Amino acid sequence: MRKVLIAMALLAGLTGFAQRHGHQKHPGLVLKDMTPEQVATLQTKKMALALDLTEEQQQLVMEIQLQEAAQRKKKMDERISKREQGERQKPSADEHFEMANARLEKQLAHQVKMKEILTDEQYRQWKRINHRRHHDKKRMEMGSSRG
Repeated sequence: MRKVLIAMALLAGLTGFAQRHGHQKHPGLVLKDMTPEQVATLQTKKMALALDLTEEQQQLVMEIQLQEAAQRKKKMDERISKREQGERQKPSADEHFEMANARLEKQLAHQVKMKEILTDEQYRQWKRINHRRHHDKKRMEMGSSRG
């Protein structure tokens, strides 16, 4: 009986440790403390590794990433200040539509810019990576809502 209890305790401890290993609860929190330049540099280097970008392509991608990182940082700071001031409210249906529409417009513009910079093969690979990332993110969001 004692051996069974010890085995169960070890098993429970190892299971909990295995689930935590190597995963941050909120990886975006690390990026929150970085400057837009640091974020853009990291994203550009990851893309350069994944897509085998040339120096010229890396510079062009860096410009795009820097602009987007600065915009994200600005929006995040606005959300934080609104939350601290208590002005944060749920958007109406029209506001939600406008935000979603603006986000999709921005994604389309980004896609056009990337298509101009990348070769056809690089572009296909970039689309594949983004598609996989998007679906993984959705799967994680759906999984985290379960109990």
